[in-house]
Amino acid sequence: MNPFLLPFSAGFRLGVALRHAAYRHGWFKTRRLARPVVSVGNLTVGGTGKTPLVAYVARILMSRGWMPSILTRGYARRSKAALVVVPPGEGRHGDAREIGDEPALLAGMLPNVPLIVCADRFRGGQVAEERFRVDAHILDDGFQHLALARDVDLVALDATQTISSWGLLPAGRQREPLTALQRAPMVVLTRTDSADPERLEELVRKFHPAAGIFRSHTKLVGCTDARSNTAVAVEKIRPQKVAAFCAIGNPRAFFGDLRRWGFNLVGEDAFPDHHGYTGNEIHELAARARRSGAAALLTTQKDAVKLSPDWTTPLPVLACAIELQIPAAEDFEKTLLSYLKQARS
Repeated sequence: MNPFLLPFSAGFRLGVALRHAAYRHGWFKTRRLARPVVSVGNLTVGGTGKTPLVAYVARILMSRGWMPSILTRGYARRSKAALVVVPPGEGRHGDAREIGDEPALLAGMLPNVPLIVCADRFRGGQVAEERFRVDAHILDDGFQHLALARDVDLVALDATQTISSWGLLPAGRQREPLTALQRAPMVVLTRTDSADPERLEELVRKFHPAAGIFRSHTKLVGCTDARSNTAVAVEKIRPQKVAAFCAIGNPRAFFGDLRRWGFNLVGEDAFPDHHGYTGNEIHELAARARRSGAAALLTTQKDAVKLSPDWTTPLPVLACAIELQIPAAEDFEKTLLSYLKQARS
């Protein structure tokens, strides 16, 4: 946190309060879709493990017979289209330049879930209900999107990063003060295998004693060749030297995970979140890794969908496929479904 920017954070806090007041008093309109809405979001800018949580929620709903859609803004996409519809279909792959890196990743992970990219999430939800007959919506990065009513808010908090009552933008990384947690009946603490979550859990309890708090961790489920999309045996990669690169909100967490998963990491390169790679950048990364004795480059699935179509490297580029794991999965599922069943009835 930058203490010199605290006066500007005070102004940001006032702006947040005024915006909430405008929605609370009806000066700004909140609209409700015909089907229940689950919002998955966070208090901070990027890097909390929100996208794996979206996938986790979608899989729970599908396993219980629900047909959800994913409503997303499509941050950092190049397309100027007001609305992009990605219909369900086996083997589909979203274009990160068209819909954004996180929606492109979700499109590949959840091929049977319709995905609507639109800044107006209400309009996107209407399209999903009309075209695909969905019976629930997952609002991606929706905690601050007050223009759409939701039936349950899930907030992801990263156990490896600190939050405070003073860490608002631009001095810190928070979009809202900690009192905003009072709107979230469910809180998921991510990366609890990399940091002690006790203090963070106590902080959540302080501001929202009734919240359902669930610990989670990240599991490596495999690696794929970024060019051919074919599976690569992790056991063959672990003994070799590798270098890693990423452009995500919390790159240190990814590099730390690689070491925890047993990889022999000899190089790290971090780019700004949502960075779009050029072919020259990938070639230079591989050349530098090769000079360090690396046999391969590792990256995230989110980064793999952003690789330039013309990239070539002297080393293989492998994407790490991960999944969110919640030890108290049964309680999490029961709590989530109770809100949706209540909304549907």
